[in-house]
Amino acid sequence: MSRTRIAATAIGLAGALAASQAQAQSATNSEQEIALLKQQLKMLERKLDKLQSQTAANAAATAKAKAEAKAEARSEAKAVVANANAAIPVKGPAPASGVVVTMPNNRPTICTADQANCVAITSRLHWDVGGYDYRPNTAATVPQRLNSGQNVRRARIGVAGKFFNDWNFALVYDFGGSSDGFGGAAPGSLPGGGVSGVENAYLSYTGLKPFGGKMAIEAGIMDLPYTMDEATSSNDILFMERASPGVIATNIAAGDFRSAAGARWFNDQLWIGGYVTGPSTGAIHSASSASPPGTSEQYGAVARVAGNPISGRDYSVHIGADAQWLIQPPRNLIANTQTLALSDRPELRLDPTTLISTGAMANVSGAQVYSVEAAATYGPLIVQGEYFWYNVDRTANTGVPLVGAPSLKFQGGYAQAGYVLTGEGRTYNAASAAYSGVKPAHPFSLDGGGWGAWEIAGRFSTVDLNDQLATASGIAGGRQTVYTLALNWYVNGNVRFMLDYLHGTVSRQASPVSTADVGSKFDAVAMRTQFAF
Repeated sequence: MSRTRIAATAIGLAGALAASQAQAQSATNSEQEIALLKQQLKMLERKLDKLQSQTAANAAATAKAKAEAKAEARSEAKAVVANANAAIPVKGPAPASGVVVTMPNNRPTICTADQANCVAITSRLHWDVGGYDYRPNTAATVPQRLNSGQNVRRARIGVAGKFFNDWNFALVYDFGGSSDGFGGAAPGSLPGGGVSGVENAYLSYTGLKPFGGKMAIEAGIMDLPYTMDEATSSNDILFMERASPGVIATNIAAGDFRSAAGARWFNDQLWIGGYVTGPSTGAIHSASSASPPGTSEQYGAVARVAGNPISGRDYSVHIGADAQWLIQPPRNLIANTQTLALSDRPELRLDPTTLISTGAMANVSGAQVYSVEAAATYGPLIVQGEYFWYNVDRTANTGVPLVGAPSLKFQGGYAQAGYVLTGEGRTYNAASAAYSGVKPAHPFSLDGGGWGAWEIAGRFSTVDLNDQLATASGIAGGRQTVYTLALNWYVNGNVRFMLDYLHGTVSRQASPVSTADVGSKFDAVAMRTQFAF
């Protein structure tokens, strides 16, 4: 009942009461009637209070009912939405791709999702420019001049990767400076002469891990990790060229482009390896060619033991020993000769002319090279050196003089040091028992403010290819000494610029029995532009 109706009822009752009182006064003015009316009035007041209480209770119940209804409606709405969402299929994550493409050190690499199979594109370019100040000692010196200019020292591209985790492979071609094939106009010549440079073409199995280390069994055309300088990548060496004593050694039966089969085992402190070697790519493979003459293939062997016995957070020490054997030299099947020549350019390849050379030593039945190596790092400093002893046996029976000549002995070595001015160091690569290159902490960037890494280096090298002078069976190959200074700028992890200055002296006489001076001196400045990935 509304408050208006309650008020009207009360007013009506009051009016009735007033009328009753008036009638009682006018008639008999009976107090009984007054008492009755009062009693009725109290009863009406109680009813009024009761009605007010019921009205308030009804209002509260109504509000509660409305609130419950709203809550129930919300719950039903949520249930409807949930049922609708459940009816819609949820889009799951995209299925895993069959391949994963990455760019470690900016090398494009494609792998299967489980990383068990990978193939990567690899490349390097070493472009050199520079000039010589060459000074022959006399008019009898050969050569009389060296050519300044440029040379694409290396221009390699290829692929490398693995199959099923344990089978590693590489196929790399070098367009810069290596020749394969042969040819000529004389009767019996075979066609050829095209440029070729298969630098790497090998397969390696790494599934065996004996004695707590890692092992690789490999065969094909490869860069043999013989000598420490050769085991260091050409992308990471301190100077534009390796020292002549090591180059002369590796050219006998090791080095780049060499066919070989063997194995290496290594852990963090020790490296042991041995390989049987054959000819390098570019060697003649014919026994019937007349020009150039058909030649049998050579074979030899190399062994190396090296390690990193002392190392810490910012220092390390490396030591090692190497051996090489030329077991069967190549044999000229037309002239029936068996020769070997030891030579090298003056630690720069702008001009291919060699300044020291033994010439073709006759009746060579074999050769051996033994060497020791040592290196150490301390923070940004690295020092390294190697020394070589060469022995050439001349007991082959070819019918060409000199028959039964005594063995020849030569020697040489180098020492070098480098210091990174910006503080970066070189890490040890246990797989090759050599040090890796410098990775700039702050690559060069005009936007970011980095200036890359800067390194200075110096080297002294000497090699003596003279033996048994003043005798008819001696060799006057000359003695070469070269001092080299270098400044290297590592722009980032892929680009490097190198600036080398060389001062060299070649002491040489005209023949083993003639002391006529045919030596020379030279200075050279050269710069290399390099990228690699």
